[in-house]
Amino acid sequence: MNLTSPSQVKAWCIENGFHPNKVLGQNFLIDRNALEAIVDAGLAGIAKKSGAAILEIGPGLGVLTEEILKRGCSVTAVEKDPVLAARLAESLGSSPNLRVVEADALDWIEDAAGKNGETCDVTLDAMVSNLPYQAGTRILLELVQRHNIPSMTVLMQTEVAERLAAKEGSKTRGLAGVWAQLDYDVKIVRKVAASCFWPRPEIGSSVITLTRHDRNIALSEKERDIFRRLTKKAFEHRRKQLGSIFKDLIQSSARAEELTNEDWINLSKGIAENEDSRTVS
Repeated sequence: MNLTSPSQVKAWCIENGFHPNKVLGQNFLIDRNALEAIVDAGLAGIAKKSGAAILEIGPGLGVLTEEILKRGCSVTAVEKDPVLAARLAESLGSSPNLRVVEADALDWIEDAAGKNGETCDVTLDAMVSNLPYQAGTRILLELVQRHNIPSMTVLMQTEVAERLAAKEGSKTRGLAGVWAQLDYDVKIVRKVAASCFWPRPEIGSSVITLTRHDRNIALSEKERDIFRRLTKKAFEHRRKQLGSIFKDLIQSSARAEELTNEDWINLSKGIAENEDSRTVS
């Protein structure tokens, strides 16, 4: 079956009595150009590595999966829908480089992270996914915080992508972007029109890449914990000046979106040194 053919995808769904679930964000990518763009971006840094291990969240019918396998990589595909997981295992199961996991992505991420936040049974070179709309941001942030995946390339709503990539001073800057950028450089690669999906979503999407950096590798767990609590509280009251939110702890007329990640890190380090972390809560 040609998974970039709308008529063939629709025919399979009708034949198998399958109705795409809006709640699960089941919007299948049916555009060849967009498909190649996301896979090209996702494998750009590991093109010369034979058998690179790729994580795919929400493979659906397997359009990305097929393309990644064709390029010589191995894929761990985590699919929540039992019908789609069975279809994927049946249609591509003969490939020794494919592992299909029927599970909720958030549960799998927690299990794979293990008690100490380290992957227990999967070593990954990259993640390439068309993330489900409803849970996409949460899935991405869980991966950012719990795994050390070198690069992640995802297709998600444009408005979410813009928030994740937003720099200080931008009105679209928010908590998700600040947390993602703590350990990753975030870049929007290209936009993908709603017409490239079936069923067609109401809004457009964008391909974004997250490339892990080591600029903050020296941060202690205590400093990271303060960073998360500090920024969470600040963005919960984003219209207020930081001096009003944190009173004697921070003397500043700036608002949450105006600070760089380096500013937040320096504040977190200072609080950690002064043992005042209890005042952040």
